[in-house]
Amino acid sequence: MLGYRFTEFIPGDGGKTAFDKLLDLFMQILAHTAGDVGEALHWLNLLDRKHNLTDDEYGMGDFIQDLQDKGYIREEEPGGETFILTAKSEQTIRKRSLEEIFGKLRKARRGEHRTPMAGMGDEPTTDRREYQFGDSIDQIAMTDSLRNAQVRHGIEEFNLMEEDLEVVENEYKSQTSTVLMIDVSHSMILYGEDRITPAKKVAMALAELITTRYPKDTLDILAFGDDAWQIEIRDLPYLQVGPFHTNTVAGLELAMDILRRRKNPNKQIFMITDGKPTCLREGLKYYKNAFGLDRKIINRTLRLAGQCRQVGIIVTTFMVARDPYLQQFVRDFTKVNNGRAFYTSLQGLGEYLFEDYVRNRRRRVR
Repeated sequence: MLGYRFTEFIPGDGGKTAFDKLLDLFMQILAHTAGDVGEALHWLNLLDRKHNLTDDEYGMGDFIQDLQDKGYIREEEPGGETFILTAKSEQTIRKRSLEEIFGKLRKARRGEHRTPMAGMGDEPTTDRREYQFGDSIDQIAMTDSLRNAQVRHGIEEFNLMEEDLEVVENEYKSQTSTVLMIDVSHSMILYGEDRITPAKKVAMALAELITTRYPKDTLDILAFGDDAWQIEIRDLPYLQVGPFHTNTVAGLELAMDILRRRKNPNKQIFMITDGKPTCLREGLKYYKNAFGLDRKIINRTLRLAGQCRQVGIIVTTFMVARDPYLQQFVRDFTKVNNGRAFYTSLQGLGEYLFEDYVRNRRRRVR
């Protein structure tokens, strides 16, 4: 008699080696230690003693040596005992953040944002049209153009005229300039909640997504606390919270200034924050209020949201806090800008409540 046969389920490790399994943990810990290799290895040794991560065949010393041999870490000074990350590790952390947060995204065509319009693009189609002033010479379909000239003028008096020319229609691809803002104010670790680590993971995932899937786009990154300053992609794993307030206005002003210099017609800002502006700069002094939502600060922030909307800059806010009054501010900010907002708990970065004021609808992204 045919039927089902049930056996004991024994979970496997997916064929991972001892090094791969330890590397997964090591990369996760590095996000918490702001790229401090020594501290990350210390934590990993503590976990090893408690949970027996290694055995007699492969010990923690073997793992550290493999990290060096495979190019993940290197000695800060020759012969020293202090290790630092390599560029390979920095990229690996970003890739793993992308897999963790956006792993369920459908694979996109590499490097483009498709639109339904035809025009000056880089992918030819099967369509043909008459030559128009301004068309690139590279677009001319020579075989078709020569055939037109032969049909119209004959072989004996062969002339190639402008009306004989046909061009290959290319599919238009839009390009986008993005500024990624990440909040490094003290509130990102306030009340015992580690908000900066999830924020860094989202930042690294977005950076990796843009640079790998849309390489023709431009990406600028800035951190903001009492002030705002630009950083490089490679600096993201090392970001730390400082004794700062949250000057969202300074961050938005710097982001807008950067985007003004970009030539792409499509411009956007990704802002990762706990959603609470608490600081303004007035001349050489700072106006600060960390208690509640200060109307003076909020009005300036909302005014900038409106200015971004007027110049066509969409702001997408990644909110890493669940406080209802902070979420209400983000809703107000998003509505003024006509932008978008993602809300996520500290435990579930893969799930967001996506508020899309552009399309005026809600959906849950998993």
